[in-house]
Amino acid sequence: MRLFIRICRRGSVHTCLLMLAALATQSAPPATRGSGLTLDSSDARLVHAFEWAKRQALAYAFEGDPVGLWYEAALPGREAFCMRDVAHQAMGAHALGLAPYTANMLRRFAQNISESRDWCSYWEIDRYNRPAPVDYKNDGEFWYCLPANYDVLDCCYRMYLWTGDAAYIDDPVFLNFYDRTMTDYEERWSLDSTHVMRRKRLMNIRGEFAPDDKFQFFRGIPSYQESEQGFVVGVDLLATQYAGYLAYAAIQDSRRNDRLAHTYAQKASVVKALINDTWWNENEKQFYSRVNKNYQLEGRDISAVLYRNAANDGPKLQGAVDKLIAQIKSVPSSAVEGESHNPEILYRYGVPDLAYSQIMDLTREDRERREYPEVSYSVVGAIVTGLMGITVDAKWYALSGRGDFVDRMIKTLPELGNIAWAELRNLPVRSNEVNVRHEGISKTVLTNQKGPTLIWRAAFSGAFTSLQVNGKPMRAQQEKGPRSGEVSYVDLPVAPSTTATVEVPN
Repeated sequence: MRLFIRICRRGSVHTCLLMLAALATQSAPPATRGSGLTLDSSDARLVHAFEWAKRQALAYAFEGDPVGLWYEAALPGREAFCMRDVAHQAMGAHALGLAPYTANMLRRFAQNISESRDWCSYWEIDRYNRPAPVDYKNDGEFWYCLPANYDVLDCCYRMYLWTGDAAYIDDPVFLNFYDRTMTDYEERWSLDSTHVMRRKRLMNIRGEFAPDDKFQFFRGIPSYQESEQGFVVGVDLLATQYAGYLAYAAIQDSRRNDRLAHTYAQKASVVKALINDTWWNENEKQFYSRVNKNYQLEGRDISAVLYRNAANDGPKLQGAVDKLIAQIKSVPSSAVEGESHNPEILYRYGVPDLAYSQIMDLTREDRERREYPEVSYSVVGAIVTGLMGITVDAKWYALSGRGDFVDRMIKTLPELGNIAWAELRNLPVRSNEVNVRHEGISKTVLTNQKGPTLIWRAAFSGAFTSLQVNGKPMRAQQEKGPRSGEVSYVDLPVAPSTTATVEVPN
């Protein structure tokens, strides 16, 4: 009851009613574990937004139910988690120490892929470990968005990077899901690059088609755009497929399957070329959003291609980013499902101040539907990977010297914008726990407070011949950064219980 009161104080009347209904069904108690993740900053509003998001996200984590460890990743009150939302919320959940919850939820999706469902899984699973009744009638009639398999696959690889949990690349349940998605699922739904542009909208119908049966019609939506009906494929499906191919290739590389890794890296390149060569609207300088029932490109996509890193660098990437910036400035507050992706995108492409404004909009007290779980989890994730610029950088085994090979490293690239300083503490990264402090965009301090020696790639925007490492100059290397910008970095080992400082020379 105390949890209900706290959430009602922060949420809407609608959420209160949903939570009261959940209490009436005697839902399992929320997880008692907390999170050691903390943020401190010169910007009090940022700290306030983070603390709200942390509290709200943890309020949605549960244990003791038949499904096992889980957190809300659907409409509050459904007591369920869906494939799209879990894939997006996973990073924030990991940062908050909920990696075992995410692993259990992803495995539930993986184990329920089935030929009887045309190689779909359950779109949404509830706390009773059953397909959520609101989205499922039987194996022939259920709600399903076709990007979901690729999205979950991509999420599994990202969680492998962040956790180091070998189950993601060794567990037969996960491996079967990946393999079936790349083969049987694609064939059954005509999603490979040679057929996807001419596929049928309605496929795999069981029995006679009944136009009034929503489950028949929405069993295989070729996009996450659920409100549109008369189209063949959405560009977001292709962009998610591109991410899924890259993830599958990387998983196979981790398993030392060079041939499959190369094959799917090439397939990813083909899909990316299709998106950029066919789906680009040169007149409007943005991507089309769908192929309609007459097999014509139409609509406009603002963020899906950017979110999946599928836009070619140069004019197309710049045009897409410019369109997103213009849209946000025109309509600063939009539906939370879409807006919750904006901070991640904007930080990634070097627009930190607008990303910050989107976080402030999503977390303000009077924000409609801010209690939707995706909001709080995505805000935490965007602060970690966006504002703080902390990622796990993967190196391919097949491309390494295979001698002194370190396959993963922690990378930082500050994107504080106008914020003077920010410090994130107790962040879990594989076997380590780290603290990261940025002072503006020119100085970073990393502490390896728990775990073995790690490799840190300390990066800063700009071209510098050297960077100061613990007060001494070290030759810097360069790589391509956001929107063709240059990034300078150094790689250095950080031993257990030690701190290192890297900064741009005066």
